[in-house]
Amino acid sequence: MAPPPLLAAACLGCTVAMFGTGLSDLRQMLATKSVENIQFLPFLTTDVNNLSWLGYGCLKQDWTLITVNTIGAALQTLYILVYLYYSPAKRMVLLQSLVLLAVLATGYGYFTVAVGDARTRLARLGLFCSAFTISMYLSPLADLARVVRSRSTRCLSFPLAVTTCLASSSWTLYGLQLQDPYITVPNVPGIVTSIVRFWLFWRYRDKPHRPLLT
Repeated sequence: MAPPPLLAAACLGCTVAMFGTGLSDLRQMLATKSVENIQFLPFLTTDVNNLSWLGYGCLKQDWTLITVNTIGAALQTLYILVYLYYSPAKRMVLLQSLVLLAVLATGYGYFTVAVGDARTRLARLGLFCSAFTISMYLSPLADLARVVRSRSTRCLSFPLAVTTCLASSSWTLYGLQLQDPYITVPNVPGIVTSIVRFWLFWRYRDKPHRPLLT
């Protein structure tokens, strides 16, 4: 079953907008020639996620998934290369990147060689992609707890919250339309965490910043 073109376009536009929020970090790195206050792991894990979903899209021959994740992987790779160029800890960045390549190579070998049946391969890859996406959406919970403790939302990005909510909602509808639980289920936590972020922005919009004890 093919999704409506408008829904596919919404998934494409909202997700690319979500990936594009990293352009602010890119501009900061280029302007300051440093990576101060910018985290590297989100770029790396998002790249893994994009490449995994790209493989799923290729197996399923879903051009919406292929297009979105090709753009996402290209952007994340660009962010990684610029971060590597300006990072003073190049050895650690390279090590983490090599671990990523090793994981991807292992996964490629497993899904193309060890799993011979195409339907089984698609199901297992879909399960992996779903689990990885859920873990990514749940990983910022520590930041949300920090917001509550400090009563400040300065560590949160409002544009990212908006685009994540729109992208997650679009992909949830997309998965429902295709009756694909591997797409539907992992995007529900994205909606939930975005709503929590919106509540935090509302709750602490006029609150003074309270420094955390170290």
